[in-house]
Amino acid sequence: MIQSRKEFLRNSLSLMAGIHLMGQPSWLLKKKNAVDLTFDLHAHPGQLYKVVNGQTGADSDAAKAFASIEDNRLGGLFLSLVADSKLLVLGEKGVSVSGQFQPGEGWAEYQRQIGIVREFLHHSTVRIANSAADLTANGTAAFLAVEGGHFLEGDAGKLAEAYADGIRSVQLVHYAPNELGDLQTWEEQFHGLSAAGKEVARKMNQLGMLIDVAHASYETTRQVAMLSQDPIMLSHSVLSMESDRPIAQRAITKQHARVVADTGGLIGMWPSGFNRDFDEFVENTKRMVDVVGIDHVGIGTDMDANYKPVLTSYSEFPDLSQALMAKGLTGEEVAKIMGNNAARVIRQVIG
Repeated sequence: MIQSRKEFLRNSLSLMAGIHLMGQPSWLLKKKNAVDLTFDLHAHPGQLYKVVNGQTGADSDAAKAFASIEDNRLGGLFLSLVADSKLLVLGEKGVSVSGQFQPGEGWAEYQRQIGIVREFLHHSTVRIANSAADLTANGTAAFLAVEGGHFLEGDAGKLAEAYADGIRSVQLVHYAPNELGDLQTWEEQFHGLSAAGKEVARKMNQLGMLIDVAHASYETTRQVAMLSQDPIMLSHSVLSMESDRPIAQRAITKQHARVVADTGGLIGMWPSGFNRDFDEFVENTKRMVDVVGIDHVGIGTDMDANYKPVLTSYSEFPDLSQALMAKGLTGEEVAKIMGNNAARVIRQVIG
C-alpha cells in the first residue's frame, strides 16, 4: 500500500537506517551494456517515519524492510531533507500550504532534520559523500541536499554552515513560498529570483554546491541559469503534455528544459503520476533526450515522497534500463541517463 504524500512529507527524513544499497549494481554486471553508475538525483528513500518521530531505533524492523533490495544497489543519490515539510498538507486537490515559518523556525527545523540524517547514516551502510571521489568507493554515496531554501531565511551566509554539515545541493524553492524566488505552483512575487535568491545562487557557486531549480518558475530558472557560473540541475520534472494531467503545473516546457541544459546541466526524469504508466514514463524520458540531448538527462525518482509513482522501487531500474534500450538508445546512452551524467555534473560543480 502506497502511503500518502502528506505522510511522507511530514516525515521527510525517514531516510536510510539499514538501507542495504551497497556497491556497484550487481544486476547490471550480469547484463550487456552494463551501466557504470546508477544515481538518483532526488530521493527521500525509506519509510522510517517512526524513527523520525522518536518511536524506534536505527536497527528497527522498519529498517529491515529494505533487505529485499540489496541486489539492486545504487552507486549514489541526492538524499534530500524537506525544508518546508511542516507547512505542507495533502488534500483531494493535491499539496496545499498551511501557515508560514516564524523567524528562526525554518533554521531550527533544518537543524532537527540534519541531526536525524547524520545519526541515521552513522549507523548505516550508506555513506555521506562530499565529492565525486566518493562515487568510486564501496557502498552507496549519499550527497545531502535540501528541498526548499526556507531554512536559509533569506540569508546566504547560512550556506557556509550547511556546507560544513555536508549539504552539497539546495533546491531553491518547493511548495511553500520563501524569500528566494518564484515557484511553479504559487503566484508570482519576485518576477523570478529575489535579491536574496541571487545572493544564495552566487554563494552556492563559491562553495561548490549544486543549484537545484526543481519547482522553480521558468523566469526563476532562466535567471539562475544566467547568473550561475556552473551547470545547474532540475532534479525531478517531465515535459509538459495535456494541461488537465495530474500535477501538470510541475511539468516544464521545452524552452524551460533547454535553459537548464544550456548551462551544461541536468534534468532528472520524474516517474510521478503525471505519467499514465511506466511505459509512458520511458517514452517521456526519450522525449526529453530528443529535446535537450543525451548528456543532459538523468533520473530523479522523488522516492518515497512521490505522487502516484509509476516507478516505486530501485528494483525497477533494470527494467528502465532495458526499456530505454528498446527505444533505440545505446548502452552508452542509457549509462549516461542512469548515472554517468550525474557523475559528470557532480565532478564539475562539487569537485
